[in-house]
Amino acid sequence: MTDLEHYLQTYFDFDQTDLSRVASFFKPEILKKGDYYLKTGKLCNKLSFIKSGLLRIYVDLEDREVTQWICTQGYFVTDLSSLVFANPARWNIQALCDTTLYTIEKHDYDRLGDYIPKWPVTEKLFIAHCFTTLEDRVFSFLSMTAEQRYNLLFESHRDIFTQVPLQYIASMLGMTPETISRIRRKQLS
Repeated sequence: MTDLEHYLQTYFDFDQTDLSRVASFFKPEILKKGDYYLKTGKLCNKLSFIKSGLLRIYVDLEDREVTQWICTQGYFVTDLSSLVFANPARWNIQALCDTTLYTIEKHDYDRLGDYIPKWPVTEKLFIAHCFTTLEDRVFSFLSMTAEQRYNLLFESHRDIFTQVPLQYIASMLGMTPETISRIRRKQLS
């Protein structure tokens, strides 16, 4: 069973035949450090599973960059609004290191229901999972202190703290690099 099949099986109720069928639509893709998966304003026509590596989702504002998320191994990445509604992408998505993906093109993604009868239910669960993850993130911004958000991210994604520049993590958490440094110093003392 591939990493992709294992992940799909963990989150979705596929039998082995459907699991293999879905996985067969995903093709290997490699991004080198610094390569873009997607640029703001372009149409996103793919969905990918990260086999290894890191991708940063961010936007350039007039006075700064804002990191929306750091995608890690074992997760999916896309600009969902662009993929589903054919809107221009809001985000840049860039490899922070050499990254290996399994990618499904939109035309194949749109045909999954032709091959897998329960795909609409599975897709609904996938979208719901994405939405609840977003809800959790919004809740943390509304209800937690900067230190609590830092601790939550550290506990759930400890590996990125040694692989990602601090300013990207700070931006993702809605704080300045100085604030994140102060939190780290406080915890070390």
